[in-house]
Amino acid sequence: MNVHFTRTRAVLATVGLLLAVGAPTAYATLDGADAPTPTAAEPRRADPYVETQLFFGTARPDGGPAVTDRQFMAFVDKEVTPAFPDGLTIQSGRGQWRDASGAIEKERSYELILLYPRAEAQSSDRRIEEIRRAYEKAFGQEAVGRVDDEARVDF
Repeated sequence: MNVHFTRTRAVLATVGLLLAVGAPTAYATLDGADAPTPTAAEPRRADPYVETQLFFGTARPDGGPAVTDRQFMAFVDKEVTPAFPDGLTIQSGRGQWRDASGAIEKERSYELILLYPRAEAQSSDRRIEEIRRAYEKAFGQEAVGRVDDEARVDF
């Protein structure tokens, strides 16, 4: 029984040592630093893009009726699609935020996702800000949330 206990400890120690030595290598490859650089013969699989997420609330600060699906989609058709005809994604959600008076507002919401080439960031920024202002004005909103992030995109 003592031999079995010693053999088990030896196996566990070996496994632990292998994990300790192998883990840094595994984590190092996750950051992409060791990823192979494409050669001229290899196609590049993704282009530099910007991903913008816009968050539209539907509750009206004045207590009026919430923005309906039909109203939101009409807004997208009129304001967003002409500015970004290449495509977009809309997701329905539930959100909350603290309004200007300090109250926590919980509401149905929409997330609009836009992808556009990094080279078009300046002109896209102007159009996105116009969309935000138009929604705030049309539906009496205090704000439309915005998040921008770098992305690598391939279609």
